[in-house]
Amino acid sequence: MSEAKCVSKGPCPNCNSSDANALYDDGHSYCFSCDTRFDNDSKVIPMTNPKVLKTPELKFRHGEVSAIEDRSINRETAKAFNVEVIKSGSTITHHIYKYFDKDGNHIANKVREVQDKKFWSEGNVGSSLLFGENMFPRGGKYITVCEGEIDAMSVYQMNGKYPTVSVKNGAASALENCKKSFEYLNKFETVVLCFDSDDPGRKAAQSVARIFEPNKCKIVTLDLKDPNEYMKVGKREQFMTEWWNAKPYTPAGIINLADLGDSLYEEEYCETCLYPWPKMNDKTYGIRTGELVCFTSGAGMGKSSIIRELMHHIMNNTEDNIGVLCMEENTKNTAFNIMSVEANARLYIREVRDQYTNEQLREWQGKTVDSGRFFAFDHFGSISNDEILDRVRYMAKALDCKWVFLDHLSILVSGNEEFGDERKSIDVLMTKLRSLVEETGIALLLVSHLRRPSGDRGHEDGKEVSLSHLRGSASIAHLSDSVIALERNQQADDDTEANTTTIRILKNRYTGETGVACHLFYDKETGRMSQIDNPFMENDDAI
Repeated sequence: MSEAKCVSKGPCPNCNSSDANALYDDGHSYCFSCDTRFDNDSKVIPMTNPKVLKTPELKFRHGEVSAIEDRSINRETAKAFNVEVIKSGSTITHHIYKYFDKDGNHIANKVREVQDKKFWSEGNVGSSLLFGENMFPRGGKYITVCEGEIDAMSVYQMNGKYPTVSVKNGAASALENCKKSFEYLNKFETVVLCFDSDDPGRKAAQSVARIFEPNKCKIVTLDLKDPNEYMKVGKREQFMTEWWNAKPYTPAGIINLADLGDSLYEEEYCETCLYPWPKMNDKTYGIRTGELVCFTSGAGMGKSSIIRELMHHIMNNTEDNIGVLCMEENTKNTAFNIMSVEANARLYIREVRDQYTNEQLREWQGKTVDSGRFFAFDHFGSISNDEILDRVRYMAKALDCKWVFLDHLSILVSGNEEFGDERKSIDVLMTKLRSLVEETGIALLLVSHLRRPSGDRGHEDGKEVSLSHLRGSASIAHLSDSVIALERNQQADDDTEANTTTIRILKNRYTGETGVACHLFYDKETGRMSQIDNPFMENDDAI
């Protein structure tokens, strides 16, 4: 009888393998991962009895033992692995890889058509051992596991000493195959995983390594695509160097610091922008991309003024795009806020704006928002936290914004408490914001409110702020790189005191320095905040 040929591979509806289900030209398919056959109408027929495919009519095809010259496999290696070839004249047209069961019975073939690079099977490959497993005794110092039959033969031919086997259907089958042969593989002192250098190969090697005890597996890092590539270009010595240098598997994220070498001195790129107030830079060394900086205060302490100053300052001191998500104002107000700093006038107040001509307003517009570097979120109505995160991600990745302002955290949480609890909602949102900063590399400048303190004196009276006053959750402090508090006694009789904001650093992961950084005076005529000497000498150390 003629043998059905495999025409394609795809997902299995039974075990969810992505590519182990082979479709044959007679209409049936067979999954090599879960040993399941599907007939023409997709009805599942479990292959519980491996003899189902070994009917008396099934005859394994045969060829001859020969060197496989185009893959640099010599005849001795092919014979050792029971590999045969079919020739047309002197040209090899097919490879036949034989598979055996634990009793040494030949129960399946994998056939490779050389020209079209197609594979199909004869017999029950799913019930067989790993390719080559029947050749070697159980146990020893090393065994190498490869991703394909040719690679297994290549490694064996190059190292000439240690057992080498292959999984049956590439990277996709590696974990399941190695689980089935776990007892055999575990008899060896070291299991060397030598899979392809592509992403599926690397992931397969890590997934296999995880099923063994620590330090059992070593993973070879290949410079070329796969072991056979070294054979074909005559780089046996390079391969053996890489094989001997295989490193023990460690879970992702854990490295031996000795492996850093010279890379220790290669600085990870981040942009730094100094604050417009020198004494803040003495403690913080500025703002850096890749950081989450939280500004916090009670109401009316100058958060909006500081955010305006910083947006304008970053515009003038970098060439980067700037994202703005102000949840309590529309985009026109955002534009006037930025223009106000350029104009030294509170243009965000209509009555002030009306004092200037259109030509003046256009000039300030041209120097700021018309630069094309500001992108503001034009929101309407309520919006979920995930939608906000999507907007920030879009600003970072599609619009190349490196500095993003989000004002403010409390309004995002109110009305969006998916967990029915403000503290838990803030925990979740802060975790997502922190992850987003790590993912995109932006500097996220976040505004958060304070909870009302106990006692008679509130923040509007100049009460000193501590991290415990942050509203809702300790995650704001834990997940921010810096927390900067604003303090002001709005009720003071003295005009200077009532309009002076004390900047207090509550957290500073970069340098560790905390405490009062500087004092900023708010000019009610210009709307600007400028650094001044400490006006509270009798109550505070001089800054």
